[in-house]
Amino acid sequence: MIYPTARSVILMALGAPAALVIGVVIPQYWFLGLIWIAVITALILLDALSAGRPASLDAELEKPATIGVGTPFTVTSRLRFPTGPDGGATDRGTAPRRIEVALSVDEKLDAGGGRRAGAPMIDGQAEIDTAFTANRRGTATIGHLWTRWTGPLGLAWVQKRDYFGAEIVVTPNIAFIRDKGIQLYLRDAAHGLIAQLDRGDGTEFDSMTEFQPGMDRRTIDWKQSARHTELLAKEYRTERNNHIVFALDTGRTMCEPIAGLPRIDRAISAALLTAYVALKAGDRASLFAFAGRPQVASPTVAGARAFSALQRAAADIDYAPEESNYTLALTTLAAQLHRRSLVIAFTDFADPTSAELMLRAAGRLLDRHLVLFVVLRDAELTALAHRKPEDSADVSRAVTAHALLRERAIVIARLQRMGAHVLEAGHDEVGTRLVANYVELKRRSLL
Repeated sequence: MIYPTARSVILMALGAPAALVIGVVIPQYWFLGLIWIAVITALILLDALSAGRPASLDAELEKPATIGVGTPFTVTSRLRFPTGPDGGATDRGTAPRRIEVALSVDEKLDAGGGRRAGAPMIDGQAEIDTAFTANRRGTATIGHLWTRWTGPLGLAWVQKRDYFGAEIVVTPNIAFIRDKGIQLYLRDAAHGLIAQLDRGDGTEFDSMTEFQPGMDRRTIDWKQSARHTELLAKEYRTERNNHIVFALDTGRTMCEPIAGLPRIDRAISAALLTAYVALKAGDRASLFAFAGRPQVASPTVAGARAFSALQRAAADIDYAPEESNYTLALTTLAAQLHRRSLVIAFTDFADPTSAELMLRAAGRLLDRHLVLFVVLRDAELTALAHRKPEDSADVSRAVTAHALLRERAIVIARLQRMGAHVLEAGHDEVGTRLVANYVELKRRSLL
C-alpha cells in the first residue's frame, strides 16, 4: 500500500493559495496551479518507486512461548531489506533510513497505549522492541505486523502487512513463588518439620512425660497420674499431613480488575504461594474453582515435587462472567472432603443477596471443617469513601462507597460469629499474610 505523508499533503496544500492568486491576477495562466499539483504527484510517485519494495522486506518476530500473568515482556520485530555488495541500493529499491512497526494483539495483552514503535535502519536491518503486559490468562495471539517506511524524499509511505498468528501462553505468575515461598518457609513454616516434641502443641499424641512447670495444665492426664502416683502430662507432636483446600471463586465479581489484574489472578498467585509452603511443610493441598458450577477440582497432592500439578490445575481455571452459585459449589466441595480439612476460600461480596447465600452455604461447611475466607481489600472504594468531597457528585460517591464498605463489614462480622476465619488484605500483601495465617493456624493446632 502506498499513500502520501504529511509532508506531501502540506506541499500540495501550499499550491492552493498560489493557484488562487494566479487565477485572479492572470486568468489566462490558471492551469499553472494544475502543473503544481502534477509536479507534487509525480514526486510522490517517484519517491514511492525509490523506496524499498514491500515484497523485498523480510520480517520476523521473537516472543516468549509462555509468560506469567501481570508480567511485562517485549516482542522483538526483526526487519531486513536486501542491499548490494557495497551496502547500497539493489534493483528492488533503496533500503529506508527509518522504519515503523505496529502489532495487532488480542485483549489478553496490554500495550499500555503504545503498540507503535520505530527505529533507524542500519545496513538495511533493524530490530524494534514493543513492550506488552500480560493481563489475562489463556492463549494470547499476535496477529498482524504492519510495517511502513518512506522514500528518500519523505513524500510517500510504503506499507506492508504480514500475518503471523504467533501464540503466547499466559500462565499463573509463579516467578516469585519459589523464592518467596522458600523465604517464608524458612522464616515461619518450620513448625512441625523436624521430628521433635512440642510440649502443649500439635494434635498427635506421642508419649507421657512428667509434668514440668511451664507446661500447659490442660495436658495433664489425671487418670495416669493417679495410677502412677505422680503428675504426668501428655506430649504431642505436630501433625504434618493436614489437607488444605484452596476454593477459588471465578465468578463475575472476581473477574473485575484490581490494580490492573483480575482479582482471581491475584487470588491464584496467593493460593499457589501458600500451597508451595504447605507442601514443603508436609501438608497436602488441592485446588477447587467454581462459578455458576464447579469448574476445576484437582487431585490432592503431597510433597514439594507435586507443586507443578497444582500449577497446571491453576492454569485451567477460566474467567466466568456469571454469578457464583455458592450453594452448589460448597455443597459439592463438602461431599468431596472425607476428613477434617482447612478450606481457604477466595471470594468477594458483591451484594447482600449473594452474601446471604454464601453465608448459608458456609454454615454447612463450618460444621466439620476449618474455613478461612480471603477477601481482597478494595483500595479504590476506600479512597472514594474517605476523599474530601468537592461537589454533589463526590458526596453521592462517598455515601455509596460507605454503604458498600459497611455491608462488607457486616458480612465479615457474621462469618466470624459463625466460626470462620477472615483475612482481608491488599492485593500486594495477600500472599504473605495468608502464609502467616496458615502457619498461625498450625501453631494453634486448629487444623
